[in-house]
Amino acid sequence: MSGPDSTMAGYGERARAAARLLASATTAQKAAALEAMAGALDAARSGIMAGNEEDCEQARREGVSGALLERQSLRLGRFDAMTAGLRKVAGLPDPVGVDTGGWRLYNGIRLQRTRVPLGVVAVIYEARPNVTADAAGLCVMSGNAALLRGSSFTLRTNLAIADALRAGMESAGLPRDSVQVIEDVSRRGARDLMTATAWVDLLVPRGGPGLVAAVLEEATVPVVIDGAGNCHVYVDASADAEAAEAIVVNAKVQRPGVCNAAEKLLVHRDLAPTFLPRIVGVLRRHGVEVRGDDPARAFVPDLVPATEADWDQEYLDLVMAVRVVDGIEGALEHIARHGTGHTEAIVTGDHAAARRFVDGVDAAVTAVNASTRFTDGGEFGFGAEIGISTQKLHARGPMGLEALTTERYVLWGDGQVR
Repeated sequence: MSGPDSTMAGYGERARAAARLLASATTAQKAAALEAMAGALDAARSGIMAGNEEDCEQARREGVSGALLERQSLRLGRFDAMTAGLRKVAGLPDPVGVDTGGWRLYNGIRLQRTRVPLGVVAVIYEARPNVTADAAGLCVMSGNAALLRGSSFTLRTNLAIADALRAGMESAGLPRDSVQVIEDVSRRGARDLMTATAWVDLLVPRGGPGLVAAVLEEATVPVVIDGAGNCHVYVDASADAEAAEAIVVNAKVQRPGVCNAAEKLLVHRDLAPTFLPRIVGVLRRHGVEVRGDDPARAFVPDLVPATEADWDQEYLDLVMAVRVVDGIEGALEHIARHGTGHTEAIVTGDHAAARRFVDGVDAAVTAVNASTRFTDGGEFGFGAEIGISTQKLHARGPMGLEALTTERYVLWGDGQVR
């Protein structure tokens, strides 16, 4: 896929040229391109899956963790989810060109505020080759060019996906270079992208703490942090035990290696004597190692003792730490100290308690009587997501089409001067 110039400047020049054309593409043109991209992926399925198997086998040989292996596989319906996501995004309302406000100034000039594409959006990501298709689809539909840099363990898969996407774009009459995968997977390649201020309008890092720390330290381009998910479920005294059990198990077990999986369980002291033995037993039957503080171990003595480091750790594995708290204020205090601003959940039968939790917790997403696993662009109706922002500017939570646009002002006058 690499062209005659595989330097950062080469990728950037091609992306910038493609972005200029995409910015003026109609909604119908962009939707047709996404449909063509999905069709091209379907046609290339066997080759893409073969490349993915090679990538996974290489990762196994090199001792990659089970959690990372799980995230890089396209099995379990994830290939179909990529094509379905592209088609879903193709049918969503186009944010580009939408008027977001306007008024007439004192001098008769009409002021118009309108949504426009950002330009060139870059994503650095680890594992998860589905991000290649998700990010490409969201970028194209929002009028942006995509510069994508995956990891060495998924390079074959990412290149095969991108080749299909680019062919689909071209068949629909939009520039192939709207989507580019950077083949340099070295640290230098990542650093070049992080500092490509002439070309990149927004960078989204999707990966572990090491990647996020490197981006925060080295990036000179604008960044939205797709941060860690040290997510909590707080079970209030009024919670229905059966509902709480189902929510906790789903949040922890359904897919433990992702950022919206629950890592910590906080239980109201009044409910702990009955609920803790029950939930620990269920979690253990699902293969979860449960760690607990001293009050939790008073009710379940054989819990692994939780250390202070546990409360800040994102396990991304079948491990969960449990703390007994003195009600909502205790839960909010713990989350304020150890949460990462991703997703926090409460299970309660008391509306006032739910309201207090929602108002008091500082997170991109708060779930009331629902699993943390619903923090997802697809689940929110976005078709896909380019990341889940844990910061507050310019986007927060799952990032879909609108998060990949900005606003501009247009002054409509008839000769006014100041």
